[in-house]
Amino acid sequence: MTQTILTVDDSRTMRDMLRMALAEAGYNVLQAEDGVHGLEVLQTAMPDVIVTDINMPKMDGFGLIEAVRKDSRYRRVPILVLTTESDAAKKMRAKEAGATGWIVKPFEPTKLIAAIKRVAA
Repeated sequence: MTQTILTVDDSRTMRDMLRMALAEAGYNVLQAEDGVHGLEVLQTAMPDVIVTDINMPKMDGFGLIEAVRKDSRYRRVPILVLTTESDAAKKMRAKEAGATGWIVKPFEPTKLIAAIKRVAA
């Protein structure tokens, strides 16, 4: 069965890169432009993994992670943070909010796919 990945990033270029890398690896890809849009997508979809940026308009990645974790339907869905941020305090904040892992941009598709396979197993 094909796994579904929800990517949440305000950068069109990053969304395109993620879609290409994930689709080539055989994943079904859903996309959202920010945390608010991500929550809207979750109303009609059940992804196997969520990959989110931190710095976005309307609702940032921290807000998205917290909102997803409050919804019992998505408590077990792994959330990977994919961001330019590398600050230890932000990593800790994401982990406390419920993030499963942290990947720093720019990403290598093979490393992203490996991380997804680890958390989606």
